Amino acid sequence: MAYPVNSTVGIRFLGNNDPGHMEVHDLTKKTNNCQVDEILRAKHAVGFRPDTLEQAHKEEYDNCAWCIGGSTR
Repeated sequence: MAYPVNSTVGIRFLGNNDPGHMEVHDLTKKTNNCQVDEILRAKHAVGFRPDTLEQAHKEEYDNCAWCIGGSTR
């Protein structure tokens, strides 16, 4: 289950729920191209329960091309 977050503390996978983006970032591998700070500022950030890539995929989030790879876009 995705839930809104306003920081990256305590989570590994961060989703961008902005329509048209819907991608998940691995915070242990993030790059400047991920624009995590911008996602947080825009209030488009979500965490996942459980905090796994599999859960993000179940909720139809695509991989970030920069930090995870294998994007389908």
